[in-house]
Amino acid sequence: MTNPTRRNGGQILIQQLRDLGARRIFLVPGESYLPCIDALNEHRDAIEPIVCRQESGAAYMAEAYGKLTGDPGICFVTRGPGATNASIGVHTAFQDSTPMILFIGQVGNDFVEREAFQEIDYRRMFGPMAKWVAQIDRTDRIPEYIARAWTVATTGRPGPVVLALPEDTLWGEAEVEQLKPVPRRFSYPGAADMAELGHRLAAAKRPFLLVGGSGWTPSSQRHVTDFARRFKLPVGVAWRRLECYDQRQPEFVGHVGWSMHAALRQQLEEADLIIAVGTRMGEATSEGYRWINSPRPRQKLVHVYADPEELGRVYQADLAIHADVNGFSAMLDLVPELPGAPAWAPLTDQARNAYLASLECQPAPGPLSLDRVALQVDHMLGERGCITVGAGNYALYPHRYRRYFGLGSSLTPTVGSMGYGLPAAISFKMEHPDQPAVCFAGDGCFQMNMQELGVALQYRVGVIVLVFNNGMFGTIRAHQESGFPGREIALSFTNPEFSQLITSYGGHGEVVTEDDQFAAAFERALAFTEREQLPALIELRYDPDGIAPGTLLSQLRDDALLRQQHQD
Repeated sequence: MTNPTRRNGGQILIQQLRDLGARRIFLVPGESYLPCIDALNEHRDAIEPIVCRQESGAAYMAEAYGKLTGDPGICFVTRGPGATNASIGVHTAFQDSTPMILFIGQVGNDFVEREAFQEIDYRRMFGPMAKWVAQIDRTDRIPEYIARAWTVATTGRPGPVVLALPEDTLWGEAEVEQLKPVPRRFSYPGAADMAELGHRLAAAKRPFLLVGGSGWTPSSQRHVTDFARRFKLPVGVAWRRLECYDQRQPEFVGHVGWSMHAALRQQLEEADLIIAVGTRMGEATSEGYRWINSPRPRQKLVHVYADPEELGRVYQADLAIHADVNGFSAMLDLVPELPGAPAWAPLTDQARNAYLASLECQPAPGPLSLDRVALQVDHMLGERGCITVGAGNYALYPHRYRRYFGLGSSLTPTVGSMGYGLPAAISFKMEHPDQPAVCFAGDGCFQMNMQELGVALQYRVGVIVLVFNNGMFGTIRAHQESGFPGREIALSFTNPEFSQLITSYGGHGEVVTEDDQFAAAFERALAFTEREQLPALIELRYDPDGIAPGTLLSQLRDDALLRQQHQD
């Protein structure tokens, strides 16, 4: 813009977002940022505003957009209550390393520090859970702040940025040029790093490749897959990073973390070399820092990560490589020193067979098996669509039985936040309208954001929701029975008729109580969502004793009581 015109702050801000590549904005309207809302009128051809029903849903949708595209998910909320509601999405983006920018309306600078209506110091509030928190106090500096926020959110370890927008900044006017987008920067390993990696692989007898984190592209996944195949390495994905590797490939051996099968845990413990690419190996992946010790692992560790401050923070690696997954994978031209299959090839085959055995349906109580439900979804979807979940033991079923096939096939919060699944499914379906989006949700998890069905109705988004109805917060109940057996209290609730509720949103609802009912019901749900572009819901009513694959709640109680007797 060679001759900038005088515009208000809202116009400058939205234009800058458009120039940087924003295509969709998730928001709950508020008077504190009205100039931004008004400015959207000028960009109807390029930016789609999605009006959400509650700020947590809006923030989750933005976070899912960031996961899917690699660009920052953009979310606008009003000050005070709007910001506090949206904070759960910021925390999710931080622990999931997802690029996101949260814009918050703020009181004018003439009222600041008076505890004005809905005033909060956002630097103090969001400081521990965002990469950068700032307030734009001058209208003419809006492009500078937005461009910096975009870069901070997407480079290094991706994550959320929070920008507060005082009313006088948005209503103020300025003549200012917009900033153009800059190419995304990747960090690459040095030649010495790659040479040492080759030497450590040559010396290994039981190596393991663990992939995770964010920022993956089809190219980086292809390079890492070729690398694993050349060396016939067993490959696992970190906790809830199910989309980071095509699980149908012969070298894939399992989902690493809480509830992984015993053979995989043993393989990790006995490995002499762990090559961790893109993952922090946090509490969930490491099962409480047990199979890999902190700070000094038993195994030799090669840790590849985009943030140099993470390297050495929890684990002292034998080889720490500062590189993001794209830069690292681009340099993966290593080849085995000796021809033929490596010495560990039989172990990889053994691990693959153990993974395939874990896909066999576990026994379940009652006439409806959740194991069979998850297996049927995997079979019926094939290599299509996305599975989303929030938090709860129900998520263990798609984690175990769905064979995820790469980027976009899974949206899960590693932070373990409830209510994520439905907003994430909506966000996926908006980005990929020709693909099925299936949300697995516990009855408690679903009710934390079921109001976002209004978004599916308004924008005609045909998502499928599978509600696991057992009338309780199941994960906490399992912990309760393990720690305080036979003393259940404060964890059960009465549910509505979910299958009827969905009809008020223009959708299709069914109840499934037996195994032989599910496949046909799911087929009808798929057909309805594709034909009507409206949501469908299948309520799964099952025996609550089936708390996890192959695990009974009553058995957890009995085991805990037996332990108590032995302690007495």
